[in-house]
Amino acid sequence: MTALRAPFTTLALRRAVFCLVGVVSAVGILAVPAIVPALAALVLRLTGAASRQPAPAVAPVFLVLFPLTVGLLVVLAAPIGRATGAAHRRLAYRLLGVRVADPPPRRSTRIGALVADGPGWRAVGYGLLKVPLAIPQGYGAFCYLVGPANLSYPLWWPLFRNHPPGTRLGPVWALTPFGPLGTRTFPGTFLIAAAGLAMLLVAPWLMRAGTAADVAAMRWLLGPRRLAERVRELQVSRARAIDDAATMMRRLERDLHDGAQVRLATLAMNLGMATEKLGVDGPPPDLGQARELVALAHQGAKDALADLRDLVRGIHPPVLDNGLGDALATLATNSAVPAAVHVDLPERPAPAIETIAYFCAAELLANAAKHSRATRVRLGVVRFGGRLTLTVTDDGVGGANPGGPGLAGLARRIAVVDGRMRVHSPAGGPTRVTIELPTHV
Repeated sequence: MTALRAPFTTLALRRAVFCLVGVVSAVGILAVPAIVPALAALVLRLTGAASRQPAPAVAPVFLVLFPLTVGLLVVLAAPIGRATGAAHRRLAYRLLGVRVADPPPRRSTRIGALVADGPGWRAVGYGLLKVPLAIPQGYGAFCYLVGPANLSYPLWWPLFRNHPPGTRLGPVWALTPFGPLGTRTFPGTFLIAAAGLAMLLVAPWLMRAGTAADVAAMRWLLGPRRLAERVRELQVSRARAIDDAATMMRRLERDLHDGAQVRLATLAMNLGMATEKLGVDGPPPDLGQARELVALAHQGAKDALADLRDLVRGIHPPVLDNGLGDALATLATNSAVPAAVHVDLPERPAPAIETIAYFCAAELLANAAKHSRATRVRLGVVRFGGRLTLTVTDDGVGGANPGGPGLAGLARRIAVVDGRMRVHSPAGGPTRVTIELPTHV
């Protein structure tokens, strides 16, 4: 069923447009080598016509203008490559949903900087690579566009080939990947239609292969170099870590100010009032009210201790001291949705990784209880090589949005330590969130 639906999806149409643009780009790139001879011939003709001199007299002028033309093309190649590369990146994002990061900006507009522009010349290399890449793209686009036309032959044949018996007509031709295919009879149109159906069914896979190769080349040549991309990722991660730390400090300050500090102030006030009721010397004037104030102070002390425990647990849960397995088991026990836990950790990861994994599991369990309407949750943690994988699966209604505030916040938190998150949550469920973390920071 997937093969039958593939030609009629929006993605197939977008890939067809991308492939057609790739073919047009390749044709334009193939036409570039003809520019220099054409310009040379034009210069030679114009200078010869202007001076009305024979060709030997015009040769010195040509020998001057031709190197200038070639030099101008060399200087403009990198800027033109940058411009066309930016256009291809935008096209890939709009049609395929693939985002390729921009290369570093050009540092100067001087001629030396233009000629030595590495990203610009890589974009020129991508343009040259578009020529062989256009072959599978053009083949897929050809099948996608011509296939429906061939499929329609049996429909229009009775309308236009209804001549009297005995009339001898030439064959009707159709284009196929195996060459032209002709027929003089109505039954022969079904052979053309079969070829058209095969072309239409195979076209999405050809276009997929062509666009995948093009996107790989685009990431390699049009994006930033690996080191530059890594530096940028580290800069973004550092900024996120600073923002997260500042947010946590503000939250702790607010919780202390609005919670434990208020309770401790009330405790001090109640103890002061109880002291007044008890008096300094002699029998207490109002023993009943003093006892009531002491009871209130006692309750306030217990509430303040509970608030402080919650704050400490939010910073570093004490149960993590026994390992991530025990911490997740405790978390599952307190979950609003019944949760099963499977932990396979031969060695403990770094404490920071354990803390991040614990809070990610806590937030995912809270999201499942709040939004998924699930009846069961499975929580698993395994370690393979140098990576720790946390998986939370529920049997709820699905539809989780990776760009929502909760999941997006998790993605930002784990990106600080080069973690990755994948969300699979189709409508109707189930929802599966997989978080990969390094075992050491």
